Amino acid sequence: MKTYTGLDDLPRGTASRKITKGLLVLEGGAWRGMYTQGVLDAMMEDDLNLSAVIGVSAGALSGLSYVSGQIGRSIHLNLLYRHDPNYFGRGAILKDHGVTGFSYLFGKMSEEWPLDEDRFYDPNRRFVAVATNIDTGEAEYFEKGKCSDIFKAIQASATVPYVSEAVEIDGKRYLDGGIAQKIPLDWALEQPEEKIILIRTRDRNYRKPLKATNRVAKLEYGRKYPNLMYDLYEEQEHYNILISRIEQLEAAGRLFVLAPSQPVTISRFEGNIEELGNLYWLGYSDGKAATDAMKEYLAK
Repeated sequence: MKTYTGLDDLPRGTASRKITKGLLVLEGGAWRGMYTQGVLDAMMEDDLNLSAVIGVSAGALSGLSYVSGQIGRSIHLNLLYRHDPNYFGRGAILKDHGVTGFSYLFGKMSEEWPLDEDRFYDPNRRFVAVATNIDTGEAEYFEKGKCSDIFKAIQASATVPYVSEAVEIDGKRYLDGGIAQKIPLDWALEQPEEKIILIRTRDRNYRKPLKATNRVAKLEYGRKYPNLMYDLYEEQEHYNILISRIEQLEAAGRLFVLAPSQPVTISRFEGNIEELGNLYWLGYSDGKAATDAMKEYLAK
């Protein structure tokens, strides 16, 4: 099984116990989440352990090891197991009825790379995963310590539409949080944490191209889940409007935004392990370069 050639160079360690008041918002983007994991490892190395984290899709998965304070855990899991079919491929489809093998991730992979659950469940740190209710088409927010199963919520948040079965939580069914809420901006602005740091997975100039009506969404979800279908119809326009709002809030000093310093060109289901490693290092480098600015923003 092919793995990343630079595994020995990836950081490993444990974050300090120092917690900084603030809210970290993590955008999704499938394998573009390698960028986020690089930023988060850099933040942990520099004692930037924020008190609250909300993640969408790949952002929820990336935030897991950040809250548990485990530097390098997320990227090792992804670059070691990217081509393991039980994690991503035929085995995942057969067992988990989707492209990602969550039972394998939270099972064997986590046995070999255990999550520090004591730190993860520290009540002094909030963690929220966003998923889309397929009946209402609305985003729902699952917070550890307040929901029935935070790991099932993370799975729902990162469950890709069209190619995956919905995830059931407490009698309701959910798919990828990014369908209804690419970046949970309004939720973040309503929280008690006044300082908000947003980690994006697209460069600042990126806008989604406006496409014709999503025929696949209509065929797949139109009759049974019309609200979900409309989310998928309108996602490009809504995303672009959202990014404009984020820019305005950033200019006003309400948000701190960290985005890739180079355009991210990998595909949604990228298989080139070296390119994934390169994206991680881009995030790590951008995170290190922004450390002082983030600390200054949080201290104001």
